[in-house]
Amino acid sequence: MAETQTNNPLHGKTLEAILNHLVETYGWERLAEEVRINCFLVNPSIKSSLTFLRKTPWARTKVENLYLDSLHKG
Repeated sequence: MAETQTNNPLHGKTLEAILNHLVETYGWERLAEEVRINCFLVNPSIKSSLTFLRKTPWARTKVENLYLDSLHKG
C-alpha cells in the first residue's frame, strides 16, 4: 500500500497547498469557471474555500482533479 501512495500525486499534499497552487496557476476568476462553486465566485478567500471544500466531498474531488490536470499541463 505504501508503494501505491508514493505514486499518488496527492499524497502528502494538503488541501490548502492544492488550493494555493490552483489560485496561483489560474486565479480566482478562472478557478470559478472551472469549478462552479460560490466560494470561488463571491468574495473568494482561501479560508472560506477550505471550509466549504472540507464539508463538500464532490467539490473537493473536482478541485483535486483540476489540480492533477494542472500538473500534467505544466
